[in-house]
Amino acid sequence: MTSRFSSKPPWIRIDFPSGDQYVRLKEMMHDSKLHTVCEEAHCPNRGECWSGGTATFMILGDICTRGCGFCAVKSRKVGANLDPEEPLKVADAVISMGLDYVVITSVDRDDLPDQGARHFAAVIQEVKNRTDAFVEVLIPDFSGNLELVQKIIESAPDVIAHNLETVRRLTPVVRDRKAGYDQSLSVLKALKLMSHDIYTKSSLMVGLGETHEELTQAFLDLRNCGVDFLTLGQYLQPTAKHLKVAEYMPPEVFNQLKVQAESIGFMYVASGPLVRSSYRAGEFFIKSLKSKPGMPV
Repeated sequence: MTSRFSSKPPWIRIDFPSGDQYVRLKEMMHDSKLHTVCEEAHCPNRGECWSGGTATFMILGDICTRGCGFCAVKSRKVGANLDPEEPLKVADAVISMGLDYVVITSVDRDDLPDQGARHFAAVIQEVKNRTDAFVEVLIPDFSGNLELVQKIIESAPDVIAHNLETVRRLTPVVRDRKAGYDQSLSVLKALKLMSHDIYTKSSLMVGLGETHEELTQAFLDLRNCGVDFLTLGQYLQPTAKHLKVAEYMPPEVFNQLKVQAESIGFMYVASGPLVRSSYRAGEFFIKSLKSKPGMPV
């Protein structure tokens, strides 16, 4: 099911970010001292998304206390000081951008007593209180501490995502040692048990050396935890220091994986070489609800 290349294949085409809207949002983020995972993680879609007026805010600073082998975000043992004005700044940015769907994520903050959960919740609450936007959050695992996960649930986002990232066998290589395959599954399962009203979401990268059988098992593991939405994308090596790409999957394989994942019960599956966890999140979310008779939109 794989196609191997020594360099990027023709379907991995990334346009350099440009356009008036992109420049405007970049300047606004810089002036407000806000961070986006779009830039910090070198997302290949940031030009498309920003030109369309959407972005994924990254809170709790721009330094992660974990060092995953795939991630371009800066990593140290101690993160940056929290900005007490960040909840207000994010809400102001959502209003200024005219967003009706906002995605908020964060670095890991193992150095903080509550791992940043209360600050994360405060950002969500400020956006919910001051805007009518749907709020999707992509959360860390909070070291499996379900009391901290509950703080996020209490702030009432519409979608809570936590990424499994890869298959069980590759987790120790791909993710930081503080993370874990079963730890992530336990968080996703707890989200559904704690609140049946919140949609849950996860993401997997392909091209790291996983087998089709391992991907299938990951799909089943996520569905057994009640995960509603799934995104599948190609791993791209951000720098020479990061894990190498084992293989590039052609678009037809992503189409096959989408059909397979949908067949076991995910409400929607976004699958493609450049798909990322928050890529066109609002569009896919609303479409998924409209396709389910009797569900609110």
